[in-house]
Amino acid sequence: MNVLDLTRALIDIESITPNEEAVGEYLFAHLSTLAASTAGRVERMQVEPHRFNVLAYWDPPVVTLSTHMDTVPPFFASRDDGEFIWGRGACDTKGTIASMIGAVEALLAEGVRQVALLFVVGEERNSAGAYFAAKHSRGSRFLINGEPTENKLALGSKGALRYEVEARGRMAHSAYPELGESAIEKLIDALDRVRRMPLASDPVLGASTLNIGTIHGGRAPNVIPDQVMAEIFIRLVDDGDSTRAAMRAAVDGLAEAREVLCIPAVRLRALDGFATTVVSYTTDIPAFGGAWGEPLLIGPGTIHVAHTDEERVRKSDLIEAVGTYRSLARQLVKL
Repeated sequence: MNVLDLTRALIDIESITPNEEAVGEYLFAHLSTLAASTAGRVERMQVEPHRFNVLAYWDPPVVTLSTHMDTVPPFFASRDDGEFIWGRGACDTKGTIASMIGAVEALLAEGVRQVALLFVVGEERNSAGAYFAAKHSRGSRFLINGEPTENKLALGSKGALRYEVEARGRMAHSAYPELGESAIEKLIDALDRVRRMPLASDPVLGASTLNIGTIHGGRAPNVIPDQVMAEIFIRLVDDGDSTRAAMRAAVDGLAEAREVLCIPAVRLRALDGFATTVVSYTTDIPAFGGAWGEPLLIGPGTIHVAHTDEERVRKSDLIEAVGTYRSLARQLVKL
């Protein structure tokens, strides 16, 4: 199956986190056929019930090509308009999976066997598959992680710091607000401070950014609210320590900030012959923790349409990615 047909077949299997089982079974079967004809091995790496990573390898791997099988909601099926393949996961990252498989097929055909394919669950939520794989490495020296970078090597990617900020008050009849204490007003004051707190910047990765993603709470329009919570997501350009301190100061006396997730920013290498870029999103790379080798980040498509209802990938980019992954792996195997 060529890279374009395989991309569409993968898109058409809904795999919104944590529902990766069906696409995992499809990839296991597809790679088992390839392994049977090339003396390779394929394994399920059981992460949780009905959730598993898929690992395929030949000789002991020097280079592992890896990306995630899960997608964000909502699911929508594939279509082809001649120039682009559309659908959920087209660029994030079903097209990447297909391109990586195509590259390994080409490498095997030319006798390069020190490669592996590792497709993991859970990247869009908590990197569960990558954390599990980090405990079961196979000695690989390089990890090529696939995300939409327009087929350029990323010199770095931002980290992530997520908080739940909760304020509490006291309920009262809204006609007598002096008898209560509004949790929502306290949260508004805290969030105003949060929006104005200093954030780190970096000459390569740029500025940290902050998003107040959700706010939910209160009881009714005529009740002074006693509870409310906001979820905040910060894109880090460092280890997050200065931002943690700023967050504590911002909410002090008004709310409680609970840290949910912290992934530091990542710096990555360049290689001769490959164009470079910098990306603002977070990947599975920190979760792997170097267990599968030195990481590199590259993949087809643009992040600007990922997670949107216009997700798509240019067909020529997928074909280019097969050659890019092939060349990159061949170069790394020789290092």
